[in-house]
Amino acid sequence: MTAIFSTPQETEIFYPSEDGEPLAETYDHLYAILTTLEMLRAYLSGRQATVLADQFLYYSQGFPALRVAPDVMVIFDVEPGGRDNYKIWQEQQVPVVIFEMTSKSTQEHDKVFKKTLYEQLGVKEYWLFDPTGEWIAHKLQGYRLEGEEYQLINEYRSEPLGLTLRVEGKRLAFYREDTGEKLLIPDELREALEQERQRAETERQRAETERQRAETERQRAETERQRAELAEQKAEKLATKLRELGIDPEL
Repeated sequence: MTAIFSTPQETEIFYPSEDGEPLAETYDHLYAILTTLEMLRAYLSGRQATVLADQFLYYSQGFPALRVAPDVMVIFDVEPGGRDNYKIWQEQQVPVVIFEMTSKSTQEHDKVFKKTLYEQLGVKEYWLFDPTGEWIAHKLQGYRLEGEEYQLINEYRSEPLGLTLRVEGKRLAFYREDTGEKLLIPDELREALEQERQRAETERQRAETERQRAETERQRAETERQRAELAEQKAEKLATKLRELGIDPEL
Protein backbone atom coordinates (compact mmCIF):
# COMPACT_ATOMS: atom_id res chain seq x y z
CA MET A 1 0.00 0.00 0.00
CA THR A 2 1.42 3.38 -0.99
CA ALA A 3 1.88 5.62 2.04
CA ILE A 4 0.96 8.97 0.52
CA PHE A 5 -1.36 11.21 2.51
CA SER A 6 -3.05 14.38 1.33
CA THR A 7 -5.32 17.03 2.76
CA PRO A 8 -8.32 18.47 0.86
CA GLN A 9 -6.78 21.94 0.89
CA GLU A 10 -3.31 23.25 1.52
CA THR A 11 -2.60 26.90 2.29
CA GLU A 12 0.78 28.52 2.87
CA ILE A 13 2.59 25.42 4.05
CA PHE A 14 6.36 25.76 3.77
CA TYR A 15 8.36 22.79 2.50
CA PRO A 16 12.08 23.46 3.12
CA SER A 17 14.64 22.47 0.51
CA GLU A 18 17.55 22.10 2.93
CA ASP A 19 18.23 21.53 6.60
CA GLY A 20 21.83 22.65 6.95
CA GLU A 21 23.13 19.11 7.24
CA PRO A 22 26.20 18.10 5.17
CA LEU A 23 25.63 16.37 1.85
CA ALA A 24 27.51 13.22 2.85
CA GLU A 25 29.21 11.65 5.84
CA THR A 26 32.65 11.26 4.22
CA TYR A 27 34.42 12.13 0.99
CA ASP A 28 33.98 8.50 -0.14
CA HIS A 29 30.22 8.77 0.30
CA LEU A 30 30.14 12.14 -1.46
CA TYR A 31 32.17 10.75 -4.36
CA ALA A 32 29.82 7.77 -4.66
CA ILE A 33 26.78 10.07 -4.67
CA LEU A 34 28.11 12.53 -7.24
CA THR A 35 29.44 9.91 -9.66
CA THR A 36 26.18 7.93 -9.50
CA LEU A 37 24.21 11.12 -10.10
CA GLU A 38 26.27 12.18 -13.12
CA MET A 39 26.31 8.75 -14.76
CA LEU A 40 22.55 8.24 -14.42
CA ARG A 41 21.76 11.79 -15.54
CA ALA A 42 23.80 11.30 -18.71
CA TYR A 43 22.29 7.84 -19.29
CA LEU A 44 18.71 9.13 -19.02
CA SER A 45 19.33 12.32 -21.01
CA GLY A 46 16.57 12.89 -23.54
CA ARG A 47 14.03 10.77 -21.65
CA GLN A 48 11.07 11.86 -19.56
CA ALA A 49 12.96 11.28 -16.34
CA THR A 50 14.97 13.08 -13.71
CA VAL A 51 17.74 12.10 -11.31
CA LEU A 52 18.02 13.97 -8.01
CA ALA A 53 20.61 13.75 -5.24
CA ASP A 54 20.28 14.59 -1.54
CA GLN A 55 17.05 16.52 -2.01
CA PHE A 56 13.99 16.27 0.15
CA LEU A 57 11.36 13.79 -0.95
CA TYR A 58 8.02 14.88 0.53
CA TYR A 59 5.47 12.10 0.60
CA SER A 60 2.58 13.50 2.71
CA GLN A 61 0.82 16.63 1.54
CA GLY A 62 0.32 19.07 4.37
CA PHE A 63 2.96 17.44 6.59
CA PRO A 64 6.37 19.01 5.79
CA ALA A 65 8.01 17.10 8.64
CA LEU A 66 7.32 13.84 6.78
CA ARG A 67 10.22 13.83 4.41
CA VAL A 68 13.36 11.91 3.55
CA ALA A 69 16.46 12.85 1.54
CA PRO A 70 17.54 9.91 -0.65
CA ASP A 71 21.16 10.09 -1.72
CA VAL A 72 20.17 9.45 -5.35
CA MET A 73 16.67 8.89 -6.71
CA VAL A 74 15.46 8.23 -10.24
CA ILE A 75 11.94 9.21 -11.27
CA PHE A 76 10.34 8.28 -14.59
CA ASP A 77 7.52 9.98 -16.51
CA VAL A 78 8.25 13.46 -15.17
CA GLU A 79 9.71 16.63 -16.63
CA PRO A 80 13.51 16.35 -16.91
CA GLY A 81 15.69 18.72 -14.92
CA GLY A 82 16.42 19.59 -11.32
CA ARG A 83 14.11 20.48 -8.46
CA ASP A 84 14.65 22.21 -5.13
CA ASN A 85 12.67 19.36 -3.59
CA TYR A 86 10.33 16.64 -4.80
CA LYS A 87 6.67 16.40 -3.79
CA ILE A 88 5.01 13.16 -4.82
CA TRP A 89 1.48 14.60 -4.86
CA GLN A 90 2.54 17.36 -7.27
CA GLU A 91 4.55 15.19 -9.66
CA GLN A 92 2.19 12.21 -9.42
CA GLN A 93 5.14 9.83 -9.70
CA VAL A 94 7.01 7.88 -7.05
CA PRO A 95 10.79 7.35 -7.50
CA VAL A 96 11.40 4.11 -9.34
CA VAL A 97 14.92 3.49 -8.01
CA ILE A 98 16.66 4.87 -4.93
CA PHE A 99 20.32 4.56 -3.95
CA GLU A 100 21.52 5.16 -0.41
CA MET A 101 25.27 5.45 0.29
CA THR A 102 25.21 3.78 3.64
CA SER A 103 27.64 3.53 6.55
CA LYS A 104 27.80 1.81 9.90
CA SER A 105 26.37 4.88 11.60
CA THR A 106 23.32 4.98 9.28
CA GLN A 107 22.96 1.21 8.95
CA GLU A 108 19.81 0.77 11.05
CA HIS A 109 18.10 3.87 9.63
CA ASP A 110 18.86 2.77 6.05
CA LYS A 111 17.91 -0.90 6.32
CA VAL A 112 14.89 -0.47 8.61
CA PHE A 113 13.21 2.95 8.43
CA LYS A 114 14.07 3.88 4.86
CA LYS A 115 13.58 0.36 3.55
CA THR A 116 10.11 0.21 5.13
CA LEU A 117 9.20 3.69 3.89
CA TYR A 118 10.34 3.07 0.31
CA GLU A 119 8.53 -0.27 0.31
CA GLN A 120 5.30 1.46 1.39
CA LEU A 121 5.75 4.24 -1.15
CA GLY A 122 6.11 1.68 -3.94
CA VAL A 123 9.72 2.39 -4.92
CA LYS A 124 10.51 -0.51 -7.26
CA GLU A 125 14.17 -0.89 -6.31
CA TYR A 126 16.18 0.14 -3.28
CA TRP A 127 19.97 -0.16 -3.36
CA LEU A 128 22.34 0.17 -0.42
CA PHE A 129 25.96 0.92 -1.30
CA ASP A 130 28.60 0.82 1.44
CA PRO A 131 31.66 2.46 -0.20
CA THR A 132 33.99 1.73 2.71
CA GLY A 133 32.68 -1.79 3.35
CA GLU A 134 31.77 -1.11 6.97
CA TRP A 135 28.79 -3.43 7.20
CA ILE A 136 27.84 -4.84 3.78
CA ALA A 137 30.13 -7.75 2.91
CA HIS A 138 30.35 -7.02 -0.83
CA LYS A 139 29.52 -3.31 -0.41
CA LEU A 140 26.30 -3.57 -2.43
CA GLN A 141 22.87 -4.88 -1.50
CA GLY A 142 19.61 -4.39 -3.38
CA TYR A 143 15.90 -4.94 -2.87
CA ARG A 144 13.19 -5.25 -5.52
CA LEU A 145 9.48 -4.81 -4.90
CA GLU A 146 7.61 -8.08 -5.40
CA GLY A 147 3.93 -7.43 -4.81
CA GLU A 148 3.95 -5.14 -1.78
CA GLU A 149 7.17 -6.37 -0.18
CA TYR A 150 10.87 -6.01 -0.88
CA GLN A 151 12.80 -9.12 -1.82
CA LEU A 152 16.58 -9.31 -1.78
CA ILE A 153 18.10 -8.98 -5.27
CA ASN A 154 20.42 -11.91 -5.96
CA GLU A 155 22.05 -10.46 -9.07
CA TYR A 156 23.50 -7.00 -9.43
CA ARG A 157 21.14 -5.66 -12.07
CA SER A 158 18.49 -2.96 -12.10
CA GLU A 159 15.42 -3.98 -14.07
CA PRO A 160 13.83 -0.49 -14.29
CA LEU A 161 17.11 1.08 -15.43
CA GLY A 162 18.25 -1.73 -17.73
CA LEU A 163 21.69 -1.59 -16.14
CA THR A 164 24.10 -4.04 -14.55
CA LEU A 165 25.72 -2.75 -11.37
CA ARG A 166 29.27 -3.44 -10.26
CA VAL A 167 31.41 -2.26 -7.39
CA GLU A 168 34.61 -0.62 -8.60
CA GLY A 169 36.65 0.51 -5.63
CA LYS A 170 34.64 3.04 -3.67
CA ARG A 171 32.05 3.80 -6.29
CA LEU A 172 29.34 2.13 -8.30
CA ALA A 173 29.80 1.32 -11.96
CA PHE A 174 26.96 0.80 -14.42
CA TYR A 175 26.88 -1.17 -17.66
CA ARG A 176 24.10 -1.03 -20.25
CA GLU A 177 22.37 -4.38 -20.66
CA ASP A 178 21.52 -3.70 -24.31
CA THR A 179 25.07 -2.91 -25.48
CA GLY A 180 27.37 -3.84 -22.59
CA GLU A 181 28.73 -0.28 -22.72
CA LYS A 182 29.99 1.20 -19.46
CA LEU A 183 28.58 4.49 -18.23
CA LEU A 184 31.50 6.84 -17.76
CA ILE A 185 32.18 9.43 -15.11
CA PRO A 186 33.63 12.82 -16.22
CA ASP A 187 37.25 11.73 -15.60
CA GLU A 188 36.72 8.59 -17.66
CA LEU A 189 34.97 10.61 -20.37
CA ARG A 190 37.96 12.95 -20.58
CA GLU A 191 40.32 9.98 -20.72
CA ALA A 192 38.22 8.31 -23.41
CA LEU A 193 38.11 11.58 -25.37
CA GLU A 194 41.89 11.92 -25.14
CA GLN A 195 42.32 8.33 -26.29
CA GLU A 196 40.01 8.98 -29.24
CA ARG A 197 41.95 12.13 -30.10
CA GLN A 198 45.23 10.20 -29.96
CA ARG A 199 43.72 7.42 -32.07
CA ALA A 200 42.43 9.98 -34.58
CA GLU A 201 45.86 11.65 -34.71
CA THR A 202 47.54 8.28 -35.23
CA GLU A 203 45.12 7.53 -38.06
CA ARG A 204 45.74 10.97 -39.56
CA GLN A 205 49.48 10.44 -39.45
CA ARG A 206 49.10 6.96 -40.95
CA ALA A 207 46.89 8.34 -43.71
CA GLU A 208 49.43 11.11 -44.34
CA THR A 209 52.22 8.54 -44.50
CA GLU A 210 50.17 6.50 -46.97
CA ARG A 211 49.46 9.62 -49.00
CA GLN A 212 53.15 10.49 -49.09
CA ARG A 213 54.04 6.90 -50.02
CA ALA A 214 51.43 6.95 -52.77
CA GLU A 215 52.77 10.30 -53.97
CA THR A 216 56.32 8.89 -53.99
CA GLU A 217 55.08 5.88 -55.96
CA ARG A 218 53.27 8.17 -58.37
CA GLN A 219 56.39 10.28 -58.85
CA ARG A 220 58.52 7.13 -59.33
CA ALA A 221 56.05 5.81 -61.89
CA GLU A 222 56.04 9.18 -63.65
CA THR A 223 59.85 9.18 -63.70
CA GLU A 224 59.84 5.65 -65.15
CA ARG A 225 57.27 6.71 -67.76
CA GLN A 226 59.34 9.74 -68.74
CA ARG A 227 62.49 7.60 -68.89
CA ALA A 228 60.71 5.08 -71.12
CA GLU A 229 59.45 7.89 -73.37
CA LEU A 230 62.95 9.35 -73.61
CA ALA A 231 64.40 5.94 -74.47
CA GLU A 232 61.72 5.48 -77.12
CA GLN A 233 62.44 8.91 -78.58
CA LYS A 234 66.17 8.16 -78.72
CA ALA A 235 65.49 4.83 -80.41
CA GLU A 236 63.27 6.53 -82.97
CA LYS A 237 65.92 9.17 -83.70
CA LEU A 238 68.54 6.45 -84.15
CA ALA A 239 66.21 4.53 -86.49
CA THR A 240 65.63 7.70 -88.49
CA LYS A 241 69.38 8.26 -88.91
CA LEU A 242 69.84 4.63 -89.99
CA ARG A 243 67.15 5.01 -92.62
CA GLU A 244 68.82 8.21 -93.83
CA LEU A 245 71.97 6.14 -94.32
CA GLY A 246 70.00 3.58 -96.25
CA ILE A 247 70.10 1.02 -93.47
CA ASP A 248 66.96 -0.81 -92.46
CA PRO A 249 66.78 -0.54 -88.65
CA GLU A 250 64.56 -3.63 -88.49
CA LEU A 251 67.33 -5.90 -89.81
